[in-house]
Amino acid sequence: MSDRNADSEGVVVIGLGRFGSHLAESLNALGHEVLAIDDNPQQVQKWSAQLAQVAQADSTNGEALRQLGVADLSRVVVAIGASVEASVLTVLALVELGVPQIWARATTTQHAKILEAVGAQHVIFPEAETGERLAHLIVSRMLDFVEFEGAFAIAKMRVPQPLVGRAISEAWLLNRHGVRVVGVKRATEDRFHYVSEGLELCPDDIIIVEGPIEQVQRFSTLT
Repeated sequence: MSDRNADSEGVVVIGLGRFGSHLAESLNALGHEVLAIDDNPQQVQKWSAQLAQVAQADSTNGEALRQLGVADLSRVVVAIGASVEASVLTVLALVELGVPQIWARATTTQHAKILEAVGAQHVIFPEAETGERLAHLIVSRMLDFVEFEGAFAIAKMRVPQPLVGRAISEAWLLNRHGVRVVGVKRATEDRFHYVSEGLELCPDDIIIVEGPIEQVQRFSTLT
């Protein structure tokens, strides 16, 4: 499998129901290219005016997905909710295509277990999530994300590579990246604690970062 940069490529959203269409709009608003796929011609026609790339296809057909270029992208969200069978078969088709990041919507805990068993790396329950929040998680390395009034955010993430081995300086982080690291959890620890100015960050650390949404998003994708 080729080394594909998941932070710079587009995202495929399969299923344009309420959740899928909301997610596609949120990703689009964040400036990411979205390829939306649905087997319903009415849904395709409806969203063609609002999204740049919308295609009608049977997502359980691996060859159809290949022809649309899905195999060349790194992130696919299976937002199908009406049919468990179609959802599972679509994930199987994506696994066979070698898609490295598969996010799949689950409607029940049993459905979630099946999706994980067939190869979905991330299983989501839309009833407990929002399209905006998932959009941020899908296109970044953030492990969790909370947005406040559309302007400020707190996120959990792994240490960006450029900060590994560096001592935290809040003034330096704020001046250069516009964010503040407020908590850290070492690989050998089971809980977070506040950071100190001289704390040196390690590759396996998990950190809590706060700041304006755009800066937090940009900080999480540093390489």
